[in-house]
Amino acid sequence: MPEGKPNSAGPIRVALLGCGTVGTEVVRLLTDQAADLTARIGAPVVLTGIAVRKPNKHREVPAELLTTDAAALVASDVDLVVEVIGGIEPARTLLLEALRSGKSVVTANKALLAEHSAELFEAADASGADLYFEAAVAGAIPLLRPLRESLAGDRITRVMGIVNGTTNFILSGMDATGASYSETLEEASRLGYAEADPTADVDGFDAASKAAILASLAFHTRVTASDVHREGISAVSASDIAAAKGLGRTVKLLAICERVTETAEDGTTKESVAARVHPAMIPRSHPLAGVNGAFNAVFVEADAAGEMMFYGQGAGGAPTASAVLGDLVAVARNRVHGGRGPRESAYAGLPVRSIGQTPTRYHISLDVADRAGVLAQVAAVFAEHDVSIAAVRQEGRVDDASLVIVTHAASDAALRSTVDKVGGLPVVRDVVSVMRVEGEEQ
Repeated sequence: MPEGKPNSAGPIRVALLGCGTVGTEVVRLLTDQAADLTARIGAPVVLTGIAVRKPNKHREVPAELLTTDAAALVASDVDLVVEVIGGIEPARTLLLEALRSGKSVVTANKALLAEHSAELFEAADASGADLYFEAAVAGAIPLLRPLRESLAGDRITRVMGIVNGTTNFILSGMDATGASYSETLEEASRLGYAEADPTADVDGFDAASKAAILASLAFHTRVTASDVHREGISAVSASDIAAAKGLGRTVKLLAICERVTETAEDGTTKESVAARVHPAMIPRSHPLAGVNGAFNAVFVEADAAGEMMFYGQGAGGAPTASAVLGDLVAVARNRVHGGRGPRESAYAGLPVRSIGQTPTRYHISLDVADRAGVLAQVAAVFAEHDVSIAAVRQEGRVDDASLVIVTHAASDAALRSTVDKVGGLPVVRDVVSVMRVEGEEQ
């Protein structure tokens, strides 16, 4: 359809790719809210087909809609393709075909967007189609559209949030009960909060894909998942959680995207983007500290708007389907009344900083010999690497002691070099843990 021309041909015809937990809810909402959707859009929505791998496993949807030929469904006479398959292929090929033929796309596929959004946007631009993806990050929480549209006139400086419900459920449980990581993961699996293979969640892959999308939108720069530094939560111990409590903090897996401005000696400034996912201690007074269970929340800072937090259910069939339907309504309105949604905004093209260059505060726990002069030796290594110490706590035992150091902001590279050298000191028996500290003045 030519850009800007209304659709006077009748209903909006929709093809659905995938009918798992989210897809089933999309079908239900399209059916239950048919009259309301027609009123909101200005035309009825007709679901013309659903592509699945095993039709006999989807008795909850009309059998006449089911097909195993996704490519033929995409190539059929539809206006809009909704994709909830997940993964890279065949989703990438199917959506590129849809966009190139002028069909608009609504997708919840964060992995695909984190790797191939530029290719998808280029196809959408060439044909005049829309590409919407609110459901790809934080489920039902309205987050991406505010970044793409509501804050388009502002300068966003930082986006920090909890974007994975499984890891937040585990860390919240460890904080509440004092249980170990493995015990709490087992409980999360039993209750259905963790997949049979939880790798994508607990190793940070899911959150890294979402961080790439957030950074791309916030900073008008193409950021892929491979640009995002990633650490999971499997190394977080019950003692780390207890140490955080002792300091008035809690531990969260955070996705952090920042605009970093550096000023040279001649007064000129240079901007870059830092994107990372890792566990971190945050003060219990921080808005994100009270986000527990499987909930998500994202804290956004902008020059004019100030500080904002978006909070709600970040996963699940119904919440994610709600975001999909919101996109569907927006795309369908464009089809009916003419117009286009927002395009890719990557004009800034800022360089992405490596984690080694990114400044952060750190909490370091050491087992040391309990004798005079230990702190002086450790502090000398920190000073040698230009890592400033903000606070120290030492607890003595019979033959050894626990030494906890909290630093001021330092680069990851400087911190790693410091820890390596400290770990080699004769008075240091073990580097128990190293964890970043966020949400405090540096």
